[in-house]
Amino acid sequence: MKNSPRPLFKLGNSAVPVRKPISRRLMLRGATAAVGLPLLECMMGSSIRSTQAVQTAAKPPVRLCYLYFPNGVAPGSWDPVQTSDQSDLKALNQWMAPLEKHKDNLLLLRNVWTPRGNGHGAGTATWLTAGGYDPRKIDAGGLSADQLAAKTLGTQTMLPSLELSLEGEGFFSNSLPRNTISWSENNTPVTRETEPRAVFDRMFGSTGQNRAVQKSTLDLVLEEANQLKRKIGRNDNRKIDEYLESIRAVERRMDFSQKKSELAEQNPELKKFMKRPEAGIPDDHGEYMRLMYDMLVLAFWSDATRVSTYMLDHGQSNRYFNFIDGVMGTWHAISHWRDTSGKTEDDDGKHSWISRDQKQQMYNRIVMWHHRQFGYFLDRLTSIEEAGRPLLDQCSILYGSSLADGHSHQARNLPLLVAGKAGGHCLTGKVSNFKRSTSMSRLHLSMLQSAGVPVKEFGGSNSPLEFG
Repeated sequence: MKNSPRPLFKLGNSAVPVRKPISRRLMLRGATAAVGLPLLECMMGSSIRSTQAVQTAAKPPVRLCYLYFPNGVAPGSWDPVQTSDQSDLKALNQWMAPLEKHKDNLLLLRNVWTPRGNGHGAGTATWLTAGGYDPRKIDAGGLSADQLAAKTLGTQTMLPSLELSLEGEGFFSNSLPRNTISWSENNTPVTRETEPRAVFDRMFGSTGQNRAVQKSTLDLVLEEANQLKRKIGRNDNRKIDEYLESIRAVERRMDFSQKKSELAEQNPELKKFMKRPEAGIPDDHGEYMRLMYDMLVLAFWSDATRVSTYMLDHGQSNRYFNFIDGVMGTWHAISHWRDTSGKTEDDDGKHSWISRDQKQQMYNRIVMWHHRQFGYFLDRLTSIEEAGRPLLDQCSILYGSSLADGHSHQARNLPLLVAGKAGGHCLTGKVSNFKRSTSMSRLHLSMLQSAGVPVKEFGGSNSPLEFG
């Protein structure tokens, strides 16, 4: 037992100065496109280019990311199987198994809640504001944490922030509070991007309306990339090649189904590279979700932005997940797992269930499917190196919901976790099980401070979370 609590987020590290670094904001530019670059050794000065020096002296920026899913989770499905006496995370349960290999980079939070906002509508709208929602005034009670961060961190990047969402499905797809977690003012929701091409073009795309649709973004900047590669070292050349190939890979995946003939006609040397995405949304929901995750990876890798939100669905999703074996009915109806008749107002009138246990298993399978897609995101961030460390180490990613048990609409003990070490500030591989209900605003405050946002209070809280 520890005598006193330890901070979840360590603050106050100072960076080692470097000599005459090339600007972190260096971009490759073509006639109608611009591409940001990942952190390179040549941006940190010649005196710190060894691997050891990069690890100790380079201080790349912390990225803040907020991933929201609706409808909560079934009781017990967010609890780990095993922890040590020191609250070390030893093993995840069967429903969180897709995240098992990343458990050392996770901080599970238990007994955290939103005291002033709850439910599918108000809880979604205030998940990042820590305020209360007034539907008559369309007022979320304050600026959201991501937009507060963007005011500071956004001055260093091309995009102050990036707001992503999957296109909703079901009756509440047009409900404003259910479709908004990001607020630039207490009564001003931020527009979300739902189409992969639109997201890609915001980061790497056209600077004019007459751009040739078939022309790859990287084709437009390839000459300048080759010129830069002749001036830098071997390690930086490798990083640039990996980074540009990843951009190409996203282009290729989003364009492949409609551009097969064009790809065949291209120079063989360019076949491995991708094309700009086609308009529209992929039919495969998993592919759609992963493409949007890929956009986040590219945004953080290129330093196009350091702040992002991503709604994995709207706050009362009625999406069908019948592509998952053994699942029938809509997500929202299944989340009310204690009702099995199929005759309540939450049901579609087509499905009923044999037992509560059967329905709860379906509920868990849907959440587990989302964990698998989240695991894909963590895989990608782990595979990318920045300053001698995985890019995930420079991220602070909040992943969770505004409801606990979806059936009872509980606000206490929300399913929440933080992934990434926030540049060394966040203690991961832990379970933080607070003895008393703890306001989520303290978590927001911790994340903001760890990213260097100069804020001492958020949502009525002036003390960051502590691990006890």
